[in-house]
Amino acid sequence: MQPSSIAVTAAETSLAPIRVSHAARLLCGGAAHAWNPLPAVCAGLLAAWSGSVSADEPATSLGPVTVTATRTAQPAFDVPASIDVVPGAAYSGDTLGVNLSEGLSGVPGLMARDRQNYAQDEQISVRGFGARSQFGVRSVRLYVDDIPATQPDGQGEVSHFNLGSAERVEILRGPFSALYDNSSGGVIKVFTADGTNPPQIGASAEGGSYGSYHTNLNARGVDGPLDYNADYSHFYTDGFRVHSRAQRDSFNGKLNLQFDRAGRLTLLLNSFSSPEAQDPQGLTRAQFDADPSQATLVSTQFNTRKSVEQTQGGAIYEYAINQEQSLRVLGYYGNRQVRQFLSIPVAAQGNALSSGGVVNLASDYGGGDARWSYNSLLAQKPFTLIAGLTYDDLSQHRRGYNNYVGDGSQADELGQQGALRRNETDKVYNLDQYAQASWLFAERWSMLLGVRHTAVRFNSADNYIVGTNGNDSGRKGYYATTPVGGILYKLSPVLHLYASYGEGFETPALNELAYRPDQTGGLNFGLQPAHANNGELGAKLRLRSHTQAQLAVFRAVTRNELVIDTNDNGRSTYENAPRTRRQGAEASLSTELAPRWNLQLAYTYLDATVRQSYLTCGNLGTTCATPDIQVSAGNRIPGVPETDLYSALRWGGESGWHASLSGQYVTEVAVNDVNAATTPSYGLLGVDGGYIFDLPHWRIQSFLRIDNLLGSDYIGSVIVNDGNARYYEPGPGRSFLAGLSFNWKY
Repeated sequence: MQPSSIAVTAAETSLAPIRVSHAARLLCGGAAHAWNPLPAVCAGLLAAWSGSVSADEPATSLGPVTVTATRTAQPAFDVPASIDVVPGAAYSGDTLGVNLSEGLSGVPGLMARDRQNYAQDEQISVRGFGARSQFGVRSVRLYVDDIPATQPDGQGEVSHFNLGSAERVEILRGPFSALYDNSSGGVIKVFTADGTNPPQIGASAEGGSYGSYHTNLNARGVDGPLDYNADYSHFYTDGFRVHSRAQRDSFNGKLNLQFDRAGRLTLLLNSFSSPEAQDPQGLTRAQFDADPSQATLVSTQFNTRKSVEQTQGGAIYEYAINQEQSLRVLGYYGNRQVRQFLSIPVAAQGNALSSGGVVNLASDYGGGDARWSYNSLLAQKPFTLIAGLTYDDLSQHRRGYNNYVGDGSQADELGQQGALRRNETDKVYNLDQYAQASWLFAERWSMLLGVRHTAVRFNSADNYIVGTNGNDSGRKGYYATTPVGGILYKLSPVLHLYASYGEGFETPALNELAYRPDQTGGLNFGLQPAHANNGELGAKLRLRSHTQAQLAVFRAVTRNELVIDTNDNGRSTYENAPRTRRQGAEASLSTELAPRWNLQLAYTYLDATVRQSYLTCGNLGTTCATPDIQVSAGNRIPGVPETDLYSALRWGGESGWHASLSGQYVTEVAVNDVNAATTPSYGLLGVDGGYIFDLPHWRIQSFLRIDNLLGSDYIGSVIVNDGNARYYEPGPGRSFLAGLSFNWKY
């Protein structure tokens, strides 16, 4: 994988190493501070950067990148939270530039897995939150230019993220995710770049193994008070596995208009199309051992596949009332159409209460956010206060059809949309109020406090009342107030320490409410929301612009976590687990070893376990309608590796030759709640290299990369608690990718 930029990005500079004694004084505050508990640690850590530099040189020369994921614009180094920044260049270098996961390997605490199945979204989890999800992204809030990619019920999608136009991706982990509504684990925000001056036009093409290719066109510029960024992307693949062909087309546009005294208006437009993406489904362990590239038999019999069409637009208006106060108003609206063919057995679809084997969702969504900001002094110290109101609305017309015509007895009758079996309108909306304040209340001390009140309401109207299938309409509301706070201490100009604590809140999603354990129709409104108590301690190190490091230890205890209750003929229902816990440590390092040589390391240790036992289905390859096995206290939460280690060594500069070597090691993962099976640990190596021509008006970049250099068979992701024991989604073997891009500046 291409190295990502960790914590705060900085321009490449040629820096001499720091003398140990000078660096030790900077880090530890000097020998005169007898209270300093870190002298031995400081000396050992700084020995790696020993050398010579003038003692009167400034402590740091890093120009921090401002982050906004906590809604207060400030350097990540000064935020009392784990927050990382990946530059948009990570998706336009030696990589395909299609999947969000391509740039996230170097972010500790985050697992982003490409399923090699474009009928399903990427598998994303933060500190173990979201790992259980069988569909889409759960427990992690997703945004593009502050427009939610997570619905009001907490279900998120990343397929429409246009990475060719991105300026940066911010990843917030830990307690401060509570500032973003219905979430427990983290926040991922993609920001589209503004227009550039001089204007530029870019074109790129990448192609490689498994019939995969990607093309991209981009135009950016500035014209007086107006600037723009427009990007179109086309992707096609035959797929590593049988029955995994896919195509994606994406457009993303951003237009800024700066008024002299009336503020700034931003207009956003995003369109995404993915027709007939084939779904090879998961494999059993025996199938994986025999041939990782195969698909399940039922996936071809029922022609399992998914089509998505989505268009959304938004507007952001920012206005400075005076030097101290400002307003920011966002509004958005979108439409998403999904049709998915599942492999539900014909006999199961024949049940009078069945919803069939084809899911058809027509969703209209929209909302807004209004925010007032105040920046001034409190007790002669910088102080910021933010108060806001958020409203998000989803109206989803859910229909179900048989995945066969006739009586389904002939092979050619399968894989076709048949009779209507479900017809309902589900509506979800949230109305939230939030406030937060940051204050540099002493020379070395700052704090960030926040609180959010969330109200999420569900309303289901049943339009399919036939025979024994009665009226399953209903409504339900979920409410919570979630406080969060953090404090940061500047131990020295290069070392900051922090602590934070918050309470998280997560409602069931519509897909989790969709079916009842007793097999009757209607939504499962017996589910309760999950609540998490989340704490973190951390340290951030910044030595000039050549070295940045982070260390954090964390612990989160969740009550009423949403888990599998029953599996019956491909349908899953959910229940609340009494208590779970996620605790661990994460560390990252990004450093310039020597001119043109850069090293990146990211390490995560995660102990994610059940703390109080409960009953569930055995998930051992047979369907289950009644929980029949105990999930014991101490069992590992499925989908979560205990250890994840990533490293990358890069050589090269902004032009000319460059090359990199990357590696990742991931330990075994439990695939179900009862821990009856696990994936094997695996390690991967990748290499890439290329040449960049930097001409007066042209920048031409070429590259070649090889992933899974050793050709290992490995399981890249899992389908947690699959009722047919088809848990395993294999990663691709040794694969090749080559690319060429042209960028012309006027």
